[in-house]
This record gives sequence, C-alpha cells and structure tokens, in this order.
Amino acid sequence: MAGMGGSAQSAKRRIGRILAVLERTHPEASCSLQFSNPLELLVATMLSAQCTDALVNTVTAALFRHYRTARDYARADLTALERDLARVNFYRTKARSIKRACQTIVERFGGEVPGRMEELLQLQGVARKTANVVLGNAFGVQAGIVVDTHVMRLSRRMGLTAQTDRDTIERDLMALVPKPRWMRFGHQMIAHGRTICQAKTPRCRECPLGRALCPSYSPANAPH
Repeated sequence: MAGMGGSAQSAKRRIGRILAVLERTHPEASCSLQFSNPLELLVATMLSAQCTDALVNTVTAALFRHYRTARDYARADLTALERDLARVNFYRTKARSIKRACQTIVERFGGEVPGRMEELLQLQGVARKTANVVLGNAFGVQAGIVVDTHVMRLSRRMGLTAQTDRDTIERDLMALVPKPRWMRFGHQMIAHGRTICQAKTPRCRECPLGRALCPSYSPANAPH
C-alpha cells in the first residue's frame, strides 16, 4: 500500500480482527441521511459536506417535498434554491452544484441518477466520496469505500494508512478490506468515529480495539 512500508504488513495482520470488532460494536451502522430514491440521496450527500447529517435531514424534509425530480432542480431559480438551502454551510456553492449536476442528469442521463462511478463523477460537485455513498446505499454497488473525515482520521490512527489524501487513503483501505465489506466498513468506521474515536478526545478506555489492534491506543484518553 502507498507509503506504508512495513506497517502495511501489520495492517494486513490486524484487519480481520478490526473488522470483527467493528461488526460487534456497531452492528446497526448505516447511512444516517434520510432518502427514498437515488436523487434524494445524491442531493443530501452533496449538502452534507462540512455539515451534520442531522441538519441536512431537517433541511431536506421540506426540500424533497418541493423538488421531486432532477428537472425540478435543473429548472429552479438559483436564488430560490439558495434560500431553501440557507441553513446549510456553503449553501450558495452547494445550490449551484446541485442545479448544475441535475442539469447534467437531465441532459445526459434522461433525468435519472446514473448508477456507475464514471458517470456520477461527471456531475458537478460529485467526487468519489459522494459517488460511493450513492452507489453503495441507493444502488447496492460496492464501487469503493466512503472516506469522510471520520474514516480519514480513524484509518491513520489505526495504522491502516499513512496517507492524508482522501483518494489514496481509499485505495489503501480497498487493498485491505474485502470488497463485500466496503460499504459496511465505511458505515462502521463513521459510527466508531462519532461515538468512541472522536476527533479531539478519543475515548480509548472504552474502545474495544484496545492496544493490540490500534497503535494509537492511549489509556489516558489523551488526543493523538
């Protein structure tokens, strides 16, 4: 794996036990964004960047009643769409991206959200993270691993990667985690990051991974 050197072998030895612990600890982990179709999930995921899923769900509850198709977003008055998204961070940028992405969906894909990675990446504001969320949760396609801020942080703390670039981290994780577990692994890592391995003060004493599986383990619960 890129840049990991000898630690790659350690990660390969530990990954099976790490997956087992995550499965026991977060058996119900799933996508926390509320959606009923691929378009809703695409929009919600685009809105979730640097914003909590709880706030996104509050905003989309009304949004999805008003905008039901890609054509609705594509034809929307940008100022009105911005107003509908005003509670979300960077709402102006996100409104422009959603409108343009939906224009592309209408123009190139017949108004339906495409179900392939290379097609989703043609949409403005959509990178691999968003595409992986949509493919995995709306289409059941394991195209990669969702690498958000939690997954980035935990992967480095657990010694699963030494990288800082999101796409390189994803490649390292895909080389370690069996493909059928890619989506579930992402959900469980996110759940673990929210509840135990938190950014500022990881709760190491409560973490079932322990010293044997996490090289960053600190019994003093000091940030690392």
